[in-house]
Amino acid sequence: MANKDATIREKVDQFLSEKNYFTDGLAFVEEKTGVPRKFLLGGCVAFLAIYLVIGYAGGLVVNLIGFAYPAYMSVKAVESEDKDDDTQWLTYWVVYGAFNIVEFFTDMFLGWFPFYFLFKCAFLAWCMAPFTWNGSQFIYNKVLVPFVKEHEQEISAAIDRAQKEVGAFVSDAEKKAKDFAIDAMADQMKADKEEKVE
Repeated sequence: MANKDATIREKVDQFLSEKNYFTDGLAFVEEKTGVPRKFLLGGCVAFLAIYLVIGYAGGLVVNLIGFAYPAYMSVKAVESEDKDDDTQWLTYWVVYGAFNIVEFFTDMFLGWFPFYFLFKCAFLAWCMAPFTWNGSQFIYNKVLVPFVKEHEQEISAAIDRAQKEVGAFVSDAEKKAKDFAIDAMADQMKADKEEKVE
């Protein structure tokens, strides 16, 4: 456990030394107040936790946290030469998508729970944490991969059926659109002829 704690401290220090708007803001406040960045970060986390329990629009705040930062990091990962970070963020998005599906069905019950948005924010932060033992890796390897492997044939068959049905629907829609266009042109030509005769 001590090794994981050291890793967390190192990651926090690394994050606080990065150059971005948030750390620039922390540096500015640190310079003006003399309070170290770590304490300021802790204060921000504490404020966010309290806000998610009693504040307004907690769902929006949590969804922004769960989407905005990972989206930014995903773009950076795609643009970098390192492919490990691509895998990390792709794994996050798979877990995030699965979580959103589960949340769709449980939100009407859990949304009324006073600490729901706080727990959701903590869960998403765990999933996007820059550690090899983060929530995305754990859920992906322990839940999603075994589920997909167990039901791979059924999932593939359902996808094939859906593709065929969508293809048939699109073909039928294209045929109806062409028939409609031909009928409309024929009606227009007939109307033009009748106008000329008059």
